[in-house]
This record gives sequence, structure tokens and C-alpha cells, in this order.
Amino acid sequence: MKVGITDVAARAQVSEATVSRVINRRQGVSRKTREAVEEAMAALGYERVTQGQLVAVVTEFVSNPFFADVAERIESALAPHGLKTVLCPVFPGGVQELDFLTSLVDKGVAAVVFLSASNTVEGAETDGYELLRQRRVPYVGINGEFADGVPAPVFSTDDALAAELAVGHLHRLGHRRIGMASGPSGNRPADRRVRGFVEAMARRGIEEAERWVVRQSYSVEGGQAAASTLVGLGVTGIVAASDFMALGAIRGIRRQGLSVPDDVSVVGYDGSAVTEFTDPPLTTVRQPADRLALEVGRGVLALVSNREVPTGELLFDPELVIRASTAPVAKGSG
Repeated sequence: MKVGITDVAARAQVSEATVSRVINRRQGVSRKTREAVEEAMAALGYERVTQGQLVAVVTEFVSNPFFADVAERIESALAPHGLKTVLCPVFPGGVQELDFLTSLVDKGVAAVVFLSASNTVEGAETDGYELLRQRRVPYVGINGEFADGVPAPVFSTDDALAAELAVGHLHRLGHRRIGMASGPSGNRPADRRVRGFVEAMARRGIEEAERWVVRQSYSVEGGQAAASTLVGLGVTGIVAASDFMALGAIRGIRRQGLSVPDDVSVVGYDGSAVTEFTDPPLTTVRQPADRLALEVGRGVLALVSNREVPTGELLFDPELVIRASTAPVAKGSG
């Protein structure tokens, strides 16, 4: 005999409307009541449309404060609706990611969030997405569209605008030889930031800016190596593709016997809270972690409740935060 919400409501001693709100992850239900309804569904064998209460957040950059902040904010957005997040640190697009996804769907997972994981990698395998589709587990991406032909909602910071804000700030300070410390080729956000950088420079009459782009890993060490190369090219300002790379760039500049910002100005990207307390405090382009996480939470809730969410990419505007790592270009430079 099939169990219905009437049976669940009777066992939990609540109204059918309350059971419906719990099933559909609506707000307005206390934690105690939600738990009573969940226990009644489990005891009666009520079959929920979605599996489990876990939402997997798959990411490579667990040590980066920005990604940790986004994951925490997603948790805060989903928790009132009875969903819990679990962080899955993986190498994006590789076997490890597929292994994680296989284990998650076997144990029951409500949804998956790809936080700058395989959705950012050109040529990444699509086996994981196909597995989720077959098992009817919804998924969304953050900061990177999925491979062609994989329809899913994506929530991203506008990388072209981020580059425009950084270049525009340095240009207004008189810098003309501006370099970029970027992430590796084939990483979608890195590629988009490079395109945005080159276009922003071209709009200011500075052509062939590609010669001032150095590709490296998204790390302090990558930023340091890129800065060493860029200083050798004579740049007076550096746009970094992450705050970690920016901090590495500052270290690299200092090891060349130069100072920040007197000799070389540096702009980061992400907007981690820690950048306010670095030496010097870092000028950065802040990603809107709060708005990104809120919309991701809304999208996940809609998907697990079998409501439609538009596929394709939704872009969010970043914000320039000016601090002490940038200054007017030194006289005689440019």
C-alpha cells in the first residue's frame, strides 16, 4: 500500500500542509517539526522524489578562502530547508571526481554543486554529468559553463568586467605597461579573464597586450613565478587572476628588490576577507560570494523540488575594492 502525505501527517501529528512544506523544502517549519516529519517519512517508507538530504559541493580549491566562503554560504542558504552540504575536494575532471560522484549517488544525494571543478576545464570528461543525469540527480555550476551539450544552470562572476575594473583602475593611476598573472590555459575562468584583460587594454589603445600575460598555477608560487617574469618585462602594474596569485606576485616583486606599490602595483581577484589584513592590504576585484551563494541555493532548492531552473549562465557583477597595493605610477615609468 502506497504511503501518502496524509499518513505522514498523522504519524508526525502535524498538518498535511506542513508535510508538504517539508517535502518541498519550504521555509516556515521549525527544526523540531521538520525532524519529526522526516522521521515519520523514514518510518513509513515514504518515497521522496529526490534522494537524501545531502548536497555535494565539488571543488578543487578547498584551501582558498573565497571557495570556503562560498561553500559556507551555500550551506547557510540550504540548511533552513533541511538540506546539508558536504564538501568534496577533488582534482577537477579526473577519475577522482567521477569516483566521488559514483559514491555519492550510490549512497543517495539530493544535488551536486560544481564549484570551479570540472565545469571550468576545457575538454573535461562528461561521464560524471551523464551519471547524474541517469540517476536523476540535479546539478549546477559556479564560475564555469559545462561542456557543450550539457544543459545545466551556471552562476558566474563576470570575468570580462572583472578584468575591465582592474585594468581601468591601474590605467587611471597612470600605468600603461600592465601585465597579467593568469591561471593555466584551458581553465575557462582564466581564459575569460585573459580575453577580458586584452580587450580592456585594447580599449585604452594598448595593443598586443598578450605579450604581458603569463600563465601559471592558481597559487602563491604561481603568482610569484609570474611576477618574476613580468618584472623582467618592465611592467609597472600586475593584474592577478586570484588573491593567492596576487600575494605571490607581491613576494616575487620584493625578491626582485622592488616594493609594492611604489615600484609595481598589484590587483588581486576574489575578494577574500583576509586580503584586508595583508602587507600591504590588497586592492582586489571582489566576487559577490553572497549573491552567488544565494542564487545557487535557490536554484538547488528549485531543482530538488522538481521545479524548472533556466539553463545557461547567469552573470554577477564584481566590485573593485581599492586598498594600499596600488598607487600612481612612479615618475619616469608608465
